[in-house]
Amino acid sequence: MKKKVAFICVHNSCRSQMAEGWAKHLGKDIFEVYSAGTENYPEVKPLAIKVMEEEGIDMSNQYPKLLKDIPDEVDYLITMGCNVVCPYIPNSVMEDWGIEDPSGGHIEDYRIARDIIKEKVIDLINRESGDKN
Repeated sequence: MKKKVAFICVHNSCRSQMAEGWAKHLGKDIFEVYSAGTENYPEVKPLAIKVMEEEGIDMSNQYPKLLKDIPDEVDYLITMGCNVVCPYIPNSVMEDWGIEDPSGGHIEDYRIARDIIKEKVIDLINRESGDKN
């Protein structure tokens, strides 16, 4: 059975969306992946979509979701470093990844965030699969 992982941020428009994209791409055999925000936002940031496309990941069908749109309980609850306080969501593991928000910055800021998120998703996959490399 796949483990449920949820990436949480304020708007679910950038970092948590990139984490969802990476986890679905790299961990599709291990994780059931969700992302959500604590506040409404109209769209995924275009530069987040663009930098993920550079890595071959299509996020064009992803959209901002709220906590009510994801399961009531997850195995991994990961906040992205936005000082967001989530209503309690039952989980086995909770982490804050502390990733700086590139929103409003240059495309290179998005690339930096994308690459950090990729490394953290790979680490999460390795921990879950028991791979110590």
